[in-house]
Amino acid sequence: MARSVPILASKFITLLLLSSFATILVTGDQDHEFVRSLDRKLLGLKKEKLSHFKLYWHDILTGQNPSAVQVVPPPSNTSRTAFGLVRMIDNPLTLGPEMSSKLVGRAQGLYAQASQQDIGLLMAMNFAFIEGKYNGSTITVLGKNAVFSTVREMPVIGGSGLFRFARGYVQARTHKLDMATGDATVEYNVYVFHY
Repeated sequence: MARSVPILASKFITLLLLSSFATILVTGDQDHEFVRSLDRKLLGLKKEKLSHFKLYWHDILTGQNPSAVQVVPPPSNTSRTAFGLVRMIDNPLTLGPEMSSKLVGRAQGLYAQASQQDIGLLMAMNFAFIEGKYNGSTITVLGKNAVFSTVREMPVIGGSGLFRFARGYVQARTHKLDMATGDATVEYNVYVFHY
């Protein structure tokens, strides 16, 4: 009987360790049941590619059908930069710099004057495409636009449709600006990784 006690104790300790390990495994799975790894092929994702789009963004503040509308005015005691101003946009995106050029999409979102020292806009917009295989797909841009810099760079933070999981950046260059009306045409070069 003296020899069976250590054997029984070792079997009990082994069983206790195994059940503890099983409890840890089950608990670990339950803690992370909201996330799982996926094979990208299951989502139809193929090889990632890099694309370049050159578009012209038309910000129209005047006329019968403006594409940019002020929704929040700057406070009356604001600085010379109009800090606090917010505009909603539904701006045409065309292939060339003229409004008569082919329409390929719309820039939909908003921009806000987010700087007290200079004209620095917070841009939050989707480039919603209406042309060819990209019809219905969007590229999302979010970042600072220092309007009077020659070239402004903003990140591409995502997209939808053919641009799911998109990442990259845009470079904006003012093509034409009417200081009297505020109407502007901006060349956008979009560099985006997508599947």
